[in-house]
Amino acid sequence: MTKSKILVIDHERSHREAIRYNLTLEGYDVQVVTDGKHGLKAIRTFKPDVIIMDVMLPSISGIEISRTLQSEGSQIPIIILTAKSTVENRVAGFDAGAIDYVVKPFSTRELVARVAAQIRRAGFNQQQIKSDRSDLIRFDDFTIDRASRSLFVRGQRLPINMREFELLVYLTKNPNRVHTRDSILNKVWGSDYNGSARTVDVHIRWLRKKIEVDPSVPEYLLTVRGVGYRFASS
Repeated sequence: MTKSKILVIDHERSHREAIRYNLTLEGYDVQVVTDGKHGLKAIRTFKPDVIIMDVMLPSISGIEISRTLQSEGSQIPIIILTAKSTVENRVAGFDAGAIDYVVKPFSTRELVARVAAQIRRAGFNQQQIKSDRSDLIRFDDFTIDRASRSLFVRGQRLPINMREFELLVYLTKNPNRVHTRDSILNKVWGSDYNGSARTVDVHIRWLRKKIEVDPSVPEYLLTVRGVGYRFASS
């Protein structure tokens, strides 16, 4: 069986080595780098299944790397390491395309569990797509291609990250129903995810910018005040 590949980008040696040691014990193929410039290069060459990345990095910050990957439509799960635990900083990480975050100082056991959850989630989604013959989900303004994990809006293919894609598929496959933030987190992020429900709001905002003609007056992704969201399908 091929080992899952984990890339660790962190300038603090103690953190790097602790993460490398514990992930290697679990059977992962681990590569570590110390700064953003080499981290971005390693992403291209090593092609990791999961990225663990500090926010504060020499040369290129973790947020900048996340934004670059998001603009390219990368679907590699990113776990952000940060010493800042405020809601604003967590949202900034999610805005940049991170899937999860861990606040320093952290438990390596917890981090290993979060990596395992992302690996399981990615494997589950791939199997689900392979077993579903209805690859195309079509609407007037956009088309979702589940086979290639692509989004086409008014004839143009747009970059979309892994969690955006999963969220859009989930909502379009369950239209005209009200979904609470917690139910969306459970279905899209998984029952073992313990992040903030604001993560859903951030991803809905991204999707509106992609598929709505006017994101401030959405026609598809509707807010149900005090509850959650509904995908409107005629």
